[in-house]
Amino acid sequence: MSSKHKGHSSRMPEESSPKRSPQNIPYKDLPHIVNADGQHLFCRYWKPAAAARALVFIAHGAGEHCGRYDDLAQRLTELNLFVFAHDHVGHGQSEGDRMVVSDFHVFIRDSLQHIDLMKKDHPGLPILILGHSMGGAISILTASERPGDFSGMLLISPLVVASPEVATPIKVFAAKVLNLVLPNLSLGSIDPSAISRNKKEMESYTSDPLVYHGGMKVSFVIQLMNAITRIERALPKLTLPILVLHGSSDKLCDIKGSYLLMDTVQSQDKTLKVYEEAYHALHKELPEVTTSVFTEILTWVSQKVSAAGETSQT
Repeated sequence: MSSKHKGHSSRMPEESSPKRSPQNIPYKDLPHIVNADGQHLFCRYWKPAAAARALVFIAHGAGEHCGRYDDLAQRLTELNLFVFAHDHVGHGQSEGDRMVVSDFHVFIRDSLQHIDLMKKDHPGLPILILGHSMGGAISILTASERPGDFSGMLLISPLVVASPEVATPIKVFAAKVLNLVLPNLSLGSIDPSAISRNKKEMESYTSDPLVYHGGMKVSFVIQLMNAITRIERALPKLTLPILVLHGSSDKLCDIKGSYLLMDTVQSQDKTLKVYEEAYHALHKELPEVTTSVFTEILTWVSQKVSAAGETSQT
C-alpha cells in the first residue's frame, strides 16, 4: 500500500507535463497568470523608461490578441504609463477552446484579477481601462463592477448593442434554440474587409497566426448577447470619465451603441468622437485616421492622469 502511495505522489502532474500554450510553448517561458479556472493566460507588459505615473489595462476584441495593441501601448509608455494586457481565454496564446467561453463574465473576472495583481505591485497609481470592440464590452462591465477604481475609460468601436444582422427577434430566438442543440455550430467568421480600409492592416490581420480566422460558434454569440443585456443595466451606473471613438461606417459594432452609451452613462466627463467613413479598428485604419486616434487617446489620457495625480495629492 505504501509503495502505491509513494508511486502516486512522487511527481506532480505539473512537473511531468508542463502546461503549454496553443502554439506549444511552455507557459513557464511566457509571461502569464493562472485564472480561477486554472487556465493559463498569456500576458504582455509595456514598461515605461521612467517611474510609472499610471497603469493602463487593454482589453482586446473577439478573435484577436493583445499583441495587436503594441503600437498604441508603446506610445502610451512614452507618457510614462505602465501598460498591461492579456489574451482572453480561448484567444491568442492563452488556454481554452478557440473563441469559446462558458460565461461572458469570465472575461471580466480575469481582467479584474490581472488589474488587482498590478495594483498590488504598484499601489496608489491611477488606473485606466481601454477596450476595443468586444474588449469595449469587457471594459464597460469591468468598470461597472468597480465604480471607484478607474480614473477613466477609453472605448474604440465598443460592442454595446447587437448589430442589426444579429439582433432580429427571430434570429435571437433561433440562436437560443441552436445553442441548446448545436452550441458548436459555426455561424461564419469575421470579415477581414470590415476591420479597416487600410489594405496593409487588412493583410496583417488575415495573415496573423494568433488571430482566430474560423467561424463564430453559436454559444459564443449567445455570450455576446448576454453581455449586451448586462451592459444595458450597467451603463446608467457609470460615472467615470469616458472617451469613445467610433467610425461612422463600422459594420461590426453598430455606432448606435456609442450614441446610446453617451445618452445613458451618468458621467459628467464624456466625449464621443466620430470618424466619418472609418471602419471598425480605428487604431489600424488609414494613416490619417490612426494618427488622429492616437493623438486623441494620448491627449485625453494625459489629462486624466494629471487630474488623478492632483486629486491624490490633495
